[in-house]
Amino acid sequence: MKIRLPFIKNPPLVNIVRLSGAIGMAGRASLTDTALAPVLERAFRRGKPAAVALELNSPGGSPVQSSLIAARIRHLSEETGVPVHAFVEDVAASGGYWLATAADEIWADASSIVGSIGVISSGFGAHVFLARQGIERRVHTAGRSKSMLDPFQPEKKEDVQKLQVILEELHRNFIAQVKGRRGDRLATDTDLFTGDIWLAGRAAELGLIDGVAHLKPKMQEKFGDKVQFRRYVLRRPFWSRFASGAAQDVLAGIEERAAFARFGL
Repeated sequence: MKIRLPFIKNPPLVNIVRLSGAIGMAGRASLTDTALAPVLERAFRRGKPAAVALELNSPGGSPVQSSLIAARIRHLSEETGVPVHAFVEDVAASGGYWLATAADEIWADASSIVGSIGVISSGFGAHVFLARQGIERRVHTAGRSKSMLDPFQPEKKEDVQKLQVILEELHRNFIAQVKGRRGDRLATDTDLFTGDIWLAGRAAELGLIDGVAHLKPKMQEKFGDKVQFRRYVLRRPFWSRFASGAAQDVLAGIEERAAFARFGL
């Protein structure tokens, strides 16, 4: 391991944090603010980095965890004075793009998928199946909205209307994040907030990213050919591979795979 001596001018250092996978799902390898907090702290504070680079590959997930992680990145960047560059791999969509907006500059591969600035809620309805099987659903509540959107009961119009209000409020929060971080770089002649996705070239034209580039050459362009890299990753605890945690991770993996499949990945 190379020692960085204070009386010798060392080459610039870029610390790399990998953010890969769905955000806030049940699996223990999922991206959450709590899990990423120590990783991000080390990346911003160790070795006096010239920048922190985010390797980003996420189809999205929890809007709250997306917001918390992005806010933590911004807080650390502003507190330490270290700029942030995001490099998109396969996809930065929905919550994945929310994470990307935490960076000062966003770069992507020419074939990367970017966008999906919207909010989705999905489920299933099983009341017809239960009725055909002769199964009676019994639900008792205190509070008339407690059983809202119960998948084992027929969908109610008033429940859908309440859900739509929540989805629209979340969408406004997402839009505010994008506008607040991308500002004047965003195109004004295209509606960017319909949930559409774009390849990197078009995303750059729309101002959603800053251009097509890869991590190492872009960091060398900015900080010189002698720039050094140090990688920080979210490691899965060894004990989590066993017992009930393993089953939970399998289910989360299926859910994550489905999230990536929405973008043909």
